[in-house]
Amino acid sequence: MTVLDNIMYVACAGSSTIRLYNADTSSPLDAVIDVKGMIYPCDIVVCRDDRQLYVADLCIWRVSCDDHSYVKWLSTESTTDAFTAYTLSLTSRRLLVTSYPSRRLHQYSTTDRQLLRVVELPQYVNFVHHGVETTRGTFVVCHQGTSQNQQLQPAVSELLSLGLRSGK
Repeated sequence: MTVLDNIMYVACAGSSTIRLYNADTSSPLDAVIDVKGMIYPCDIVVCRDDRQLYVADLCIWRVSCDDHSYVKWLSTESTTDAFTAYTLSLTSRRLLVTSYPSRRLHQYSTTDRQLLRVVELPQYVNFVHHGVETTRGTFVVCHQGTSQNQQLQPAVSELLSLGLRSGK
């Protein structure tokens, strides 16, 4: 779920539709966005600059908040290190994609779809739940696995931008 201009956009797993609600009252609006081809959306974010929704599915969809047009914005299966988009976050026109099953974060420019960098996570990270970029250029990740317990120990870690592999 994400909000722009008092409209809440909700994508539900197993559905090709994005439902719209009034953010103040949680009342459904008459409009529904049907994204043909979307199978299993698992996260949605909005960019206030370009008024676009970005939806993690088996790929990344870009959906206009204004005219509800959509496009398969990024096919993650055709990249050199194919992955499944799991969760998304957005900072200053940079889309951060938490991938599964890898221990990497992929950062893309929303203006030209270019891969900006790949954040390699430490070996002890077993599963990444979510990642965000801070205003200082570091990354905060919620994950399972620590240097003391690589299996199930939940943790939140801040990663410095040192040692990041550039996408270019």
